[in-house]
Amino acid sequence: MSSIPLLLQIAIACLLGGLMSVFAASLVMFGLPRRFLGLAVSFSIGLLLSTAMLNLLPEALESGMAPREVFPILLGGILGFFALEKFAIWRHAHNGAGDLDGHEGDRACEDHTHSHHHHHHVDEIHGSTASILIGDAFHNFTDGLLIAAAFLADPALGWAATFAIIAHEVPQEAGDFAILLAAGWKRGRALFWNAVSSLASLAGGVIGYFALERAQDWVPIILTIAAASFVYIAISDLMPRLKREQKSIGWHGLLLFAGIAVVMLGGTHAH
Repeated sequence: MSSIPLLLQIAIACLLGGLMSVFAASLVMFGLPRRFLGLAVSFSIGLLLSTAMLNLLPEALESGMAPREVFPILLGGILGFFALEKFAIWRHAHNGAGDLDGHEGDRACEDHTHSHHHHHHVDEIHGSTASILIGDAFHNFTDGLLIAAAFLADPALGWAATFAIIAHEVPQEAGDFAILLAAGWKRGRALFWNAVSSLASLAGGVIGYFALERAQDWVPIILTIAAASFVYIAISDLMPRLKREQKSIGWHGLLLFAGIAVVMLGGTHAH
């Protein structure tokens, strides 16, 4: 794809990262067996960690930054994402929402014989829908910035980062669907607004391209922050889900290593 202008590649990657993840999550929520979501989590962990450790951080170091510059930024990025998530600005964890399924979401508003505690729970979910969409829009905007930085460093690195983002967005978007459906949203409405929030990644990618093209010194810094994002998501959100899995342990381990193998077989990006 070297003949395609870089900005167009970034736009395509952002659209794929946003819309395909929503589409994949909708398949999980509306049709595919729930166990496939858990298997996707395992693959995502391998993909995220290996992309961060084997691609993004080496690229930042090869750009001329010293390890004493890279690793404090990595540490600060991880702590920063924790702080953002703590204040619900950068939403990723779902407090168990990923354990819900679409049918439970439908029943939550149709069955009026549940206990008072259940109704209180549904009210809490209903009040969180706006924060879910706003938080996800901000998260997707951040993903767009990270994709732009990766493409400016190397298009091959950009596509590797894009595929890692798509992989981790599937369980996240599935959790969002579960919460929105539990709040009484129709499936079409939930899908539409998740798709709209995913388009924020396109805005982030375009803004990131024009901003970072004029400030190339910031590219390795953004790559390090991208690595921090991947590590934080894998360790704080996805790995705890995997720890709760009691079945198909062999498949989970195999898919985790498959995610790592995909990145390793891709090789180092050319300069």
